[in-house]
Formats: sequence, structure tokens, C-alpha cells
Amino acid sequence: MQLETDKDGYLTHLSDWSPNTAKWLAHSEGITLEAEHWEVINALRAFYADTGISPAMRILVKIVKQRVSLDKGNSIHLLTLFPDSPAKLAAKIAGLPRPTNCL
Repeated sequence: MQLETDKDGYLTHLSDWSPNTAKWLAHSEGITLEAEHWEVINALRAFYADTGISPAMRILVKIVKQRVSLDKGNSIHLLTLFPDSPAKLAAKIAGLPRPTNCL
């Protein structure tokens, strides 16, 4: 798959995103997308569509609590799905810009 990304691997053109693009981006990060990943990705994309914001970790946790479930809306669960930096990695795979408040 040939996609234009920035130096950090985020899509240059957000309109290039599709579920297959997400699978490719996840694979490039060593992740195989499962149902729980898609729950977070879909919640994140819906939040971005509503607000235009690619959220940092604290807000991502709240989004998952509200849109997915209380037991999945915690940092530890998100770290198991999206290692190292869940907010940045989930945003990248969801085809969204890098969260502005993430280092």
C-alpha cells in the first residue's frame, strides 16, 4: 500500500484513511487489529468528527469510558492495545493527526 505520511507515520491526507489503511498502519506498528482495537478506533474517529480534536491520553480514556465501556476506559487496558503511547498510536492508526498535547 502506498500512502503519503509525515516523518512520524501519520497520514498526510486524512481522507486517505479506510479500514484497510488502518490495518496497514497497525501492521507497520506490529499490531494486528482485533475487535477491541476497532472499538477504540471508531470511538476516536467519532470524537474527532464531532470536535476536530485528536485527544491526548486523559481525554482518550474518558472517550473510551463513555463510548465503549467503563471497564475498557483505563490507561492499562489502552496500553495493552496500543503500546508505549496509546493516544498517539491509536490516532495514527485511526488516520487522525498527532494529538497536540502528546510529547
